[in-house]
Amino acid sequence: MTQAVDSLFDQGIERYKAGEEPETLIPVFKEVCDRAPKSSPAWTCLAWLYLLTDKPGKAYDAAQKGVKLNPQDPQARINLALAMLDTSKKGVRQHVEIVQKLILVSSELREEIEQNIQDGLTRKPEWKSLERIKVWLFES
Repeated sequence: MTQAVDSLFDQGIERYKAGEEPETLIPVFKEVCDRAPKSSPAWTCLAWLYLLTDKPGKAYDAAQKGVKLNPQDPQARINLALAMLDTSKKGVRQHVEIVQKLILVSSELREEIEQNIQDGLTRKPEWKSLERIKVWLFES
Protein backbone atom coordinates (compact mmCIF):
# COMPACT_ATOMS: atom_id res chain seq x y z
CA MET A 1 0.00 0.00 0.00
CA THR A 2 1.14 3.50 -0.67
CA GLN A 3 1.49 5.99 2.17
CA ALA A 4 -1.85 7.66 1.41
CA VAL A 5 -3.63 4.30 1.35
CA ASP A 6 -1.87 3.22 4.56
CA SER A 7 -3.03 6.44 6.18
CA LEU A 8 -6.61 5.94 4.99
CA PHE A 9 -6.56 2.35 6.31
CA ASP A 10 -5.17 3.45 9.68
CA GLN A 11 -7.75 6.24 9.96
CA GLY A 12 -10.51 3.74 9.22
CA ILE A 13 -9.23 1.41 11.95
CA GLU A 14 -9.04 4.28 14.44
CA ARG A 15 -12.56 5.41 13.59
CA TYR A 16 -13.80 1.83 14.06
CA LYS A 17 -12.03 1.55 17.43
CA ALA A 18 -13.58 4.88 18.44
CA GLY A 19 -17.00 3.30 17.97
CA GLU A 20 -18.05 4.69 14.61
CA GLU A 21 -20.88 2.81 12.95
CA PRO A 22 -19.70 0.10 10.53
CA GLU A 23 -22.06 1.36 7.82
CA THR A 24 -20.20 4.67 7.60
CA LEU A 25 -16.81 2.94 7.39
CA ILE A 26 -17.65 0.63 4.48
CA PRO A 27 -16.89 3.34 1.85
CA VAL A 28 -13.50 4.00 3.49
CA PHE A 29 -12.46 0.35 3.31
CA LYS A 30 -13.93 -0.07 -0.18
CA GLU A 31 -11.70 2.77 -1.30
CA VAL A 32 -8.67 1.16 0.37
CA CYS A 33 -9.48 -2.14 -1.38
CA ASP A 34 -9.90 -0.36 -4.73
CA ARG A 35 -6.59 1.44 -4.32
CA ALA A 36 -4.70 -1.52 -2.81
CA PRO A 37 -6.43 -4.64 -4.18
CA LYS A 38 -3.72 -6.95 -2.82
CA SER A 39 -4.14 -5.83 0.79
CA SER A 40 -5.47 -8.78 2.74
CA PRO A 41 -6.05 -6.68 5.90
CA ALA A 42 -8.22 -4.24 3.93
CA TRP A 43 -10.37 -7.03 2.47
CA THR A 44 -10.62 -8.66 5.89
CA CYS A 45 -11.80 -5.40 7.48
CA LEU A 46 -14.28 -4.79 4.67
CA ALA A 47 -15.70 -8.31 5.09
CA TRP A 48 -16.09 -7.73 8.84
CA LEU A 49 -17.94 -4.46 8.26
CA TYR A 50 -20.27 -6.16 5.78
CA LEU A 51 -20.95 -8.90 8.33
CA LEU A 52 -21.75 -6.34 11.01
CA THR A 53 -24.23 -4.63 8.67
CA ASP A 54 -26.01 -7.83 7.59
CA LYS A 55 -24.56 -8.01 4.08
CA PRO A 56 -23.28 -11.62 4.06
CA GLY A 57 -23.11 -11.91 0.27
CA LYS A 58 -20.76 -8.93 -0.01
CA ALA A 59 -18.90 -10.16 3.07
CA TYR A 60 -18.39 -13.54 1.40
CA ASP A 61 -16.81 -11.96 -1.67
CA ALA A 62 -14.52 -9.71 0.39
CA ALA A 63 -13.58 -12.51 2.80
CA GLN A 64 -12.69 -14.82 -0.08
CA LYS A 65 -10.26 -12.21 -1.38
CA GLY A 66 -8.77 -11.76 2.10
CA VAL A 67 -8.22 -15.51 2.51
CA LYS A 68 -6.81 -15.87 -1.01
CA LEU A 69 -4.29 -13.10 -0.33
CA ASN A 70 -3.33 -14.41 3.12
CA PRO A 71 -4.46 -17.99 3.84
CA GLN A 72 -2.75 -17.88 7.27
CA ASP A 73 -4.85 -14.97 8.58
CA PRO A 74 -7.27 -16.47 11.12
CA GLN A 75 -9.58 -13.42 11.08
CA ALA A 76 -9.93 -13.61 7.30
CA ARG A 77 -10.95 -17.27 7.66
CA ILE A 78 -13.38 -16.49 10.47
CA ASN A 79 -14.99 -13.82 8.32
CA LEU A 80 -15.29 -16.29 5.45
CA ALA A 81 -16.78 -18.92 7.75
CA LEU A 82 -19.29 -16.38 9.12
CA ALA A 83 -20.30 -15.29 5.63
CA MET A 84 -20.66 -18.95 4.63
CA LEU A 85 -22.88 -19.65 7.64
CA ASP A 86 -24.99 -16.56 6.93
CA THR A 87 -25.42 -17.50 3.26
CA SER A 88 -25.91 -21.24 3.92
CA LYS A 89 -22.80 -22.29 1.99
CA LYS A 90 -21.00 -25.55 2.68
CA GLY A 91 -17.35 -25.91 3.72
CA VAL A 92 -17.33 -23.95 6.97
CA ARG A 93 -15.61 -26.68 8.99
CA GLN A 94 -12.42 -26.55 6.93
CA HIS A 95 -11.92 -22.86 7.75
CA VAL A 96 -12.74 -23.32 11.44
CA GLU A 97 -10.24 -26.18 11.69
CA ILE A 98 -7.49 -24.08 10.13
CA VAL A 99 -8.21 -21.26 12.59
CA GLN A 100 -8.11 -23.77 15.48
CA LYS A 101 -4.63 -24.85 14.38
CA LEU A 102 -3.41 -21.28 13.94
CA ILE A 103 -4.57 -20.14 17.38
CA LEU A 104 -3.23 -23.29 18.99
CA VAL A 105 0.33 -22.39 18.04
CA SER A 106 0.06 -18.67 18.78
CA SER A 107 -1.32 -17.30 22.02
CA GLU A 108 -1.08 -13.81 20.48
CA LEU A 109 -3.38 -14.81 17.60
CA ARG A 110 -5.71 -16.56 20.02
CA GLU A 111 -5.99 -13.44 22.15
CA GLU A 112 -6.59 -11.25 19.08
CA ILE A 113 -9.35 -13.57 17.84
CA GLU A 114 -10.99 -13.68 21.28
CA GLN A 115 -10.99 -9.86 21.36
CA ASN A 116 -12.41 -9.63 17.83
CA ILE A 117 -15.20 -12.07 18.69
CA GLN A 118 -16.03 -10.10 21.82
CA ASP A 119 -16.04 -6.88 19.80
CA GLY A 120 -18.37 -8.46 17.24
CA LEU A 121 -20.79 -9.67 19.92
CA THR A 122 -20.72 -6.23 21.56
CA ARG A 123 -21.47 -4.43 18.30
CA LYS A 124 -23.99 -7.02 17.12
CA PRO A 125 -25.49 -8.76 20.17
CA GLU A 126 -26.96 -12.21 19.65
CA TRP A 127 -25.01 -12.73 16.42
CA LYS A 128 -25.83 -16.43 16.10
CA SER A 129 -23.14 -17.29 13.55
CA LEU A 130 -20.41 -15.62 15.60
CA GLU A 131 -21.64 -17.34 18.75
CA ARG A 132 -21.34 -20.68 16.92
CA ILE A 133 -17.80 -19.88 15.77
CA LYS A 134 -16.86 -18.87 19.33
CA VAL A 135 -18.11 -22.20 20.69
CA TRP A 136 -16.30 -24.17 17.99
CA LEU A 137 -13.01 -22.36 18.62
CA PHE A 138 -12.95 -21.95 22.38
CA GLU A 139 -15.50 -24.22 24.00
CA SER A 140 -15.18 -27.48 22.12
